[in-house]
Amino acid sequence: VQLQASGGGLVQPGDSLRLSCAASVRPQTMGWFRQAPGKEREFVTAIRRWTGSNTYYSDSVKGRFTISRDNAKNTVYLQMNSLKPEDTAVYYCAAHANVLIQSALTTPEYWNYWGQGTQVTVSS
Repeated sequence: VQLQASGGGLVQPGDSLRLSCAASVRPQTMGWFRQAPGKEREFVTAIRRWTGSNTYYSDSVKGRFTISRDNAKNTVYLQMNSLKPEDTAVYYCAAHANVLIQSALTTPEYWNYWGQGTQVTVSS
């Protein structure tokens, strides 16, 4: 599985940004992690299956970020609203061929495919 992430950039606090992640095939689970300088990679959100609404969010982004998918394009989107300086990080798209159990979603080691990362900087 190859993942191609795009959409990062420099925005001001309160702005919005949308990231995209195009997959070469259709993994059952896709998600986003982020990593700020000097910190560990952190779970952001995930979506399981390509039907239904199995979505999961970290507490830090719940209510501000939305993950969605385009089945026809094998693409997952991360809509980020009300961005804060603490959202600054490199954002990584991740995928797993199978449906990851909920307890495994937040652990990077359980995901077996990663995109190249895209920088998101929130600063005034």
